[in-house]
Amino acid sequence: MSELKRKEYEDLLEPMQLELVDMARWVQHSGCRMVVLFEGRDTAGKGGAIQAIAEHLNPRQCRVVALPKPNDREATQWYFQRYVPHLPAAGEIVLFDRSWYNRAGVEKVMGFATDAQVKTFLAEAPAFERMLVNDGIVLFKYWLCCDQDQQEERFAERLQDPLKRWKLSPIDEEARRHYEAYTRAREAMLKATHTRHAPWTLVDFNDQKIGRLTLIRHLLSRIPDKEVPEKKFKFPKLPGKPKKERYGALKPIKNFKV
Repeated sequence: MSELKRKEYEDLLEPMQLELVDMARWVQHSGCRMVVLFEGRDTAGKGGAIQAIAEHLNPRQCRVVALPKPNDREATQWYFQRYVPHLPAAGEIVLFDRSWYNRAGVEKVMGFATDAQVKTFLAEAPAFERMLVNDGIVLFKYWLCCDQDQQEERFAERLQDPLKRWKLSPIDEEARRHYEAYTRAREAMLKATHTRHAPWTLVDFNDQKIGRLTLIRHLLSRIPDKEVPEKKFKFPKLPGKPKKERYGALKPIKNFKV
């Protein structure tokens, strides 16, 4: 249960979302290319955090990328290859709901990657990210943390809520038993990939509302404080009275009865 009531949370979130709109305007104006990675345990709250950030941003500028498991062809490619087409162009923001770090997390713990593949990934990830940063991409990496009792509570909620049940997968039942293995995998990943050019930030998401506010506030604090004037629009008065819809070939369906 969150310490914050929904109204309190929304009152705190709204000014941050206004700042996010300002941030997006600066990204577009400056030609910045921004990548934000969201990693963490199942149920930690990646989707909710991403939604809070992207909710009021132009979807043509801010894209959410959540890739499925590699297909047979992708499995034979250079590991980072399938992520490259999703990187941003000038003025764009890309939010990765899980990323290339799948290899250091779920693939390692669940045995989908060999020890040699994981070792190679941990050696190559800092070099890959160095190339991105050197090319001008602004890269932020967030890991969302939650205790096992919170994770269990959220799994149980998903089981009972038909609106959230789609989030469950067969792998979740197995993954639940590997909480400590995920901790060890995360620590090995941080040791190898927490670098000066692409540092990690861990955020406590035991309380998801407070976690979102903490993450967004931190993200905003890392953006240069460069104000870009908002373009002002002025609509002239309509000539005559506003017109009603007119129908010829087809009419609207009947309204929903309240």
